[in-house]
Amino acid sequence: MKKINKKDKIINMKILAIETSCDDTSISIIKVSGKKNPSFDILSNIVSSQVKIHRKWGGIYPALAKREHQKNLVPVLIKSLKKAKLLKRNLKKVEDGKFKILKKTLEREQNLYNKLKIFLKKYEKPKVDFIAVTMGPGLEPSLWVGVNFAKAISYFWNLEIIPVNHIEAHIQANFIGKSSKNLFPAISLVVSGGHTQLILTKGHGDYKIIGETRDDAAGECLDKIARILGLRYPGGPEIASKAEKYKGKNVVSLPRPMMHTKDYDFSFSGLKTAALYNFKKQPSKTKEYIRAVCFETQQAVIDVLIKKTIRAAKAFRVKTIILGGGVTANKELRKQFKAKIKKELPHSQFSIPDSKYCTDNAAMIGAAAYFHWPKDKISWRKIRARANLRL
Repeated sequence: MKKINKKDKIINMKILAIETSCDDTSISIIKVSGKKNPSFDILSNIVSSQVKIHRKWGGIYPALAKREHQKNLVPVLIKSLKKAKLLKRNLKKVEDGKFKILKKTLEREQNLYNKLKIFLKKYEKPKVDFIAVTMGPGLEPSLWVGVNFAKAISYFWNLEIIPVNHIEAHIQANFIGKSSKNLFPAISLVVSGGHTQLILTKGHGDYKIIGETRDDAAGECLDKIARILGLRYPGGPEIASKAEKYKGKNVVSLPRPMMHTKDYDFSFSGLKTAALYNFKKQPSKTKEYIRAVCFETQQAVIDVLIKKTIRAAKAFRVKTIILGGGVTANKELRKQFKAKIKKELPHSQFSIPDSKYCTDNAAMIGAAAYFHWPKDKISWRKIRARANLRL
């Protein structure tokens, strides 16, 4: 539980974090030590992926994602608490009256309510200081399951809630396992299936979006081109795998949309269209041709992202370039970014999360929440999911 050393102003606390913004159900227990430059000790970070379930649809099916979150949240909570050694049997009788409000809170999540009721009767309140939950942006049906779950346990355990912006969390994922000291100001590139944004980051909680996609996000573009090529969902890892095997034959040329425009915006729909036309015109769709398209697609996305980010970093004279989001788990992107920064901005720092914290996870939600505690705490009665939440 929370301890404050007034002399050194050091804070020690535990956070229970919940993430359900899209198709991954994740709960993490984080131990935080420090204050301005805290240390995050990830006691547990359980992620239940829905990739195999959505694969046959070629993308995320929102109603199905919602149902899976309802099914997975309590089992994931149990696993997370158990790994953090915070799961203890409840030896006291729970008053049935407390479940009336719980049932009302989860009136649209009957299956989740039934599982949670059993859990709350069986196990005692864990020794955590507050709850962090993703409130947006994301898929609204998915977000509401996580938010309602957080509301329910917040009420039942009398714990405060810190709502978290999912995009900010991708930035804060960089500080899991390393210090944020002397990194700001920075340019943050958040690139995922749903977002591609360049963000001027002056400090924790101090953000200004300077550029973003005007149509498809980079990850969305990769998924769509993978579908054109007959590859499995999610498209990013499939394209990366095929690109790695490319031997330089059947050269394919694709555009780099908006790479040389003076602004910091992106556009990837033209890349998708060009890949589609190229595919339709190709008479023989051999394995090497598919690999060539994958190689060129991946390189086109990387080229645009690097060009815009480096230019923004120079223009705003930042100390650091920060990456975040699922697409930044791509090995080739990480390698080329590092090399380009070393060449063009040798005095700048480069920060990128461990690959496991690039994709959606609750540990990054907890890390982001810490920097909003206690000023942004909210009553469980007032928190709402916001699918189109801006940074």
